[in-house]
Amino acid sequence: MSWTDKARISAAAQAVRELRDNTTIGLGSGNTILRALELAAERIKKENLRISFIPTSYQVEIAAKKLGLKTTTLDENTEPDLAIDGADQVQWRTLDLVKGGGAALLREKIVDSTARRLVIVIDEKKLAKTLGGPQPIPVEMTPFGYASTLEKIRRISEKASLRESTGKVGPVITDNGNIIADTYFRNLRRPEIVHEKLKKIPGVIETGLFLGMADTAYVGRKDGHVDILRRG
Repeated sequence: MSWTDKARISAAAQAVRELRDNTTIGLGSGNTILRALELAAERIKKENLRISFIPTSYQVEIAAKKLGLKTTTLDENTEPDLAIDGADQVQWRTLDLVKGGGAALLREKIVDSTARRLVIVIDEKKLAKTLGGPQPIPVEMTPFGYASTLEKIRRISEKASLRESTGKVGPVITDNGNIIADTYFRNLRRPEIVHEKLKKIPGVIETGLFLGMADTAYVGRKDGHVDILRRG
């Protein structure tokens, strides 16, 4: 196991301490959240907690059911008490995020934005002074007219390309039946402006820029410690 895996597990262990009885929890997607879910299941069983989870992908929904956890939906619980999620990049000062490496950004943003509090679990390599650079900004877009949409995205970015799938032929297809473009910007000093420009392009559904949403970030360090960062 790499140090980054160990760091994320340590951070996840701290984050699940925020779970409370009789609450509804939104769940992001990805390997970090899968480990957090396993730790949550252990605590729920040990303390006999009554918690319902809102998964943001088939991956997490299947994992939750295998662990015997109760799942629900935003239709039944429109305001989760808490959401726990990972991130591809976190600006340390603002806790602005880049997400979408697992192609679940649309559902994650819907759930994360609805929760009363959003907690992020990462390792220290995900921290950055400014967003962007080598880290792509994922954009979810409709398959219809995708080439035209992609060309419009390229006009405002350094580079943009359709994300190709592994394990199957063709592009990555999201749980919503959409496709993902990975876009690149050198330094996003004003990420809100880039987000707004991308959202104005017809065919773009959502961006991986999660701005002003995270309340707390649990950051696993290489030395085994976990830092807790809070938004301003």
